[in-house]
Amino acid sequence: MDITREHPEFVRRQRTLSKYRDLYAGGEQLRVRGREYLEMRQKEPPDVYQERLERVFYENYIGSIIDWYAATLFKREPVMTFEGPNEDGRRFFSEFADDCDLRGTSLTGLLRQQFISTLVHGRSYILVDFPRRTFRPASRAEEDAFGMSRAYLVDHTTEDLINWSTNERGSFDWVVLRHSIEESGVIEGGERVKQTRWLYYDRERYRTYSKRDGDAEDEKPKLIDEGEHGLAQQSRVPLFELKLSEGLWLMNKAALLQLEHFNKSNALSWALTMGLFAMPVVYSDKDWKQLVGETYYIQLGQQDRFGWTEPEGKVFQIAAENLTRLQEEIYRVCYLLHQARGVHSSAFSQSGLSKQRDFAITQEVLRAYGDIVKDYLKQILRAISAARRDELLIDVSGMDDFDIGEFSSDLADAERLLGLGIDSPTLKAQIFKKLAAKYLCDVRQEIKDAISAEINASICK
Repeated sequence: MDITREHPEFVRRQRTLSKYRDLYAGGEQLRVRGREYLEMRQKEPPDVYQERLERVFYENYIGSIIDWYAATLFKREPVMTFEGPNEDGRRFFSEFADDCDLRGTSLTGLLRQQFISTLVHGRSYILVDFPRRTFRPASRAEEDAFGMSRAYLVDHTTEDLINWSTNERGSFDWVVLRHSIEESGVIEGGERVKQTRWLYYDRERYRTYSKRDGDAEDEKPKLIDEGEHGLAQQSRVPLFELKLSEGLWLMNKAALLQLEHFNKSNALSWALTMGLFAMPVVYSDKDWKQLVGETYYIQLGQQDRFGWTEPEGKVFQIAAENLTRLQEEIYRVCYLLHQARGVHSSAFSQSGLSKQRDFAITQEVLRAYGDIVKDYLKQILRAISAARRDELLIDVSGMDDFDIGEFSSDLADAERLLGLGIDSPTLKAQIFKKLAAKYLCDVRQEIKDAISAEINASICK
C-alpha cells in the first residue's frame, strides 16, 4: 500500500478542521490568518481591506465555552477501581494514573486534553503502546524487570489520522498516523532538519516509515521499524477513538455563528472608528482647491455652503443589538444560555425556576460527556490489563457531579439510603467507596486504591 495516501474523508474535512482550530485558539493565531475569515466588501479598495485586516480582533466565546466544559467535567477526577488478587497489576495502574505517557502527564490531564480536542474537532485518538522489545523475555518477571510491560499512551488529533479502514462493526482494521518531528542535533545549512513519520497499525503488527524534508519528492518513505504491537494477542488495532455525536460537537454547532459575530463586530468597530473622523462636504458650483483642516480656514462665496457628514447612529444600534443576539445564540446552541445573560444583559429576566431548569440542561449535557469519557477510559484500561495479563476487574465511575458544594447533599442521600436498613454489605461498601472517592478526588490513585481495599476489608468480612 502507499503509506502516504490520504483517506478521501480526511482530505475533505482538512480545511474545516483548520478553521475550527483557529476559532478555538483565537488571538494571534487567528489574526495572522484573518484574510481567510474577514469578508471583503463588494468593490472594497484593497488598501482599505488591508487596513481592516491590520485592525482585526476576535471575541472568542466558543473557546471559553469549550474550556469551561473541560474544567467543569474534570473538576473531580474519574474514579477508577481495580479489583483482583494481582497486587503488581494494581501497583502498575496506580503509577500509570500519575504518569500515563512516560512524560509525567497524569491520566486525567491527558483525558482533559483529549476532551478539548474532541469538542473542537469532533473526535480524537489515543494510541496504546509498549516499549520496543529487543528480545523475547523468558518470564513475566523478566518482562517487568526490563520495562517491557510498561504500557503508555500517545495522544493524537484527528489531523494525525490520515488513512484507515473499518469493518462492518465500525472498529479499525488498520490505520495510518502521520506526524512531523525535528531531528535533534542535526543542522544542515544552519537549519534543523525535519522529518515526517508514518505509523501503520493493523490488528497484529506495526510498521514505521520515515522521510526527511530534504529528500527528493518522488522518493518513497523508508521502512525503519516493524514488529508485533502490544495488543496483537487481542487482534485489535491499538488506536482508541473518542467521538461525539453531532449534537454534542460544540465547535461544529457554534462555528458559523462565531464567524458571523467576528465579521459584524469588526465591521461595526471599523464604522465607529471612521465615524470619529468626520468628512467635509462643500456645496458649491466652483472648483474647490482649498485645504481644509483644524488650523486652516476657507473662504466661500455668498451662495456657497459648507458642512460635515456624520452617521445618525441608527444602524449602529441595530448592529450592536444583533451582536448581542449572536452572542446569546452561541451560548444557547452550546446549552449555556444562562451564562449569556449577564447583569447588564438586555435579555428578558428569568425566574429562579427557569434558571434552575436551564442549568439542569447543562448538567445533563455534562453527564452525557462524562458517560462518553468513562466508556472511553474503560476500553483503554481493560485493553492494557488484558495485554499485561493482570486479570483485574476494572471499572470507572464518577464524572456526574459538577458542583463541589453539593457534596453535603450526596452525604445526606447516602445517610437516608443506609437508614433504610438494607442488609447488604456490598451496597454499604459501594456507598462508602463512592463518598470517599468524591471527597478525596484529588489524591493519588495509590491512596484511593488503599482506601477502597480497607473499606472492602472492614465491611465485606
